Amino acid sequence: MDADSDRVAHIQAEWHRERPDIDTFPQGIIGRLHRIGLLLDQRLAEVYANFDLSYAEFDILATLRRAGAPYRRRAGELADHTMVTSGGLTKRVDRLIVRGLVERRPEASDARGRLIGLTDAGLSLIDEAFTAHMAGEHRIIEELGTDAETLEPILRRWLGILEPPVNPTHSTPGRS
Repeated sequence: MDADSDRVAHIQAEWHRERPDIDTFPQGIIGRLHRIGLLLDQRLAEVYANFDLSYAEFDILATLRRAGAPYRRRAGELADHTMVTSGGLTKRVDRLIVRGLVERRPEASDARGRLIGLTDAGLSLIDEAFTAHMAGEHRIIEELGTDAETLEPILRRWLGILEPPVNPTHSTPGRS
């Protein structure tokens, strides 16, 4: 599909017909990025489904795995490091507990605090799922050929403009 026949081009053409006084150039970039994001989410969800995981469940397991051994985080910290809202976190963690992939235990230094950690089964599953996830992302990026090398610094710069810098002790949510 060339750029003149995609859905965003069609929408821009309709707006140009109805409102020729407004420049829709930004819609071409932002609309396509939005559509690409939705389509990427669909492709990634297919990989997660192979492991009977939703995006949010994959994100939780991956966040715990990235924490390093013993693969635990405080519940509040887990919410900060994922794309899952704190309200949705409890429900998803409960489902992962039922599946035997994570466990919840009291924090030694704070009787009210809770640590969420990977079980051996959870560690094994996320390692396998992450391997498949990265293979899927490589396949997607390979579709761009050498354009990927041009696109990455542009996206990095733009994200740096739109998003505050990451504090190394408190990472920003993102793709796991």
